[in-house]
Amino acid sequence: MRVFVTGATGFVGSAVVQDLIAAGKKVVGLARSDSGAEALAAAGAEVHRGDLEDLDSLRRGAASSDGVIHLGFIHDFSRFQEVCEADRRAIEALGDALAGSDRPLVITSGTGMGNAGPGRPATEDHFDPHHPNPRAASECAAESVAARGVRVSVVRLPQVHDTEKQGLVIMLIAVAREKGVSAYVGDGLNRWPAVHVRDAAPVYRLALEKGPARARYHAVAEEGVTAKAIAEAIGRGLKIPVGSIRPNEPPAHFGWLRMFASMDMPPSSVLTQQRLGWRPTQKAGMIDDLDGMNWSGN
Repeated sequence: MRVFVTGATGFVGSAVVQDLIAAGKKVVGLARSDSGAEALAAAGAEVHRGDLEDLDSLRRGAASSDGVIHLGFIHDFSRFQEVCEADRRAIEALGDALAGSDRPLVITSGTGMGNAGPGRPATEDHFDPHHPNPRAASECAAESVAARGVRVSVVRLPQVHDTEKQGLVIMLIAVAREKGVSAYVGDGLNRWPAVHVRDAAPVYRLALEKGPARARYHAVAEEGVTAKAIAEAIGRGLKIPVGSIRPNEPPAHFGWLRMFASMDMPPSSVLTQQRLGWRPTQKAGMIDDLDGMNWSGN
């Protein structure tokens, strides 16, 4: 099976490429730079030059494949709505090349898209096209291409981690370093879900192999790591104070991260585990990997 992968040189994408190749798939990875092309070639993948805003390059890559995994995303959260719209266009372009075929397309979203209400765990079967989070654009695009006969499924990611990266927590580390305090909001009991990058990767392959049209999966190992526990781990690592700030302070303290800092975002992955036969196997959780970081180099 020939699989076209966008975001193939990224944090999660690199792990997905390794998992696909280990499973006997032929991988064609999107690369926008010479260094990215070299990394893909070294990993044993074929290189397809282009980028996420070059829609013709996406169509060509998808057209020459037996299936597509879309992991690429422009990680500029200071213009989050704009880059979510760019993701919508990328998904629709990939769908153009796959319409009317049974070739699978797996796209990426966030677990928050499955949240039906405050304090309720996000679930795989919940989809709200009017969700206030701009990332809903990606799942709306998936619905659009599904209506054109594309077998599209969605993998929703939490904070993906190892000892090098931890999703949005990396941004929290930067804020804590700048402010000299590792902060959480209120009692800090709001929860962020997490998964080790080596556990996230197989979910994409299994979705590619098994996913029916409009299926949604949660690559979640830990349903809720508290904001306080994350702040305390950052404080230990940076050797700075840890403290609570009042709920009306986050905009000033966290900057653009304010939209996430006080969110309670627990999801369930029960249906994903049942439907894909997937189980997280990595022993290290989010806090373990934060404690295992090389803090002198971060």
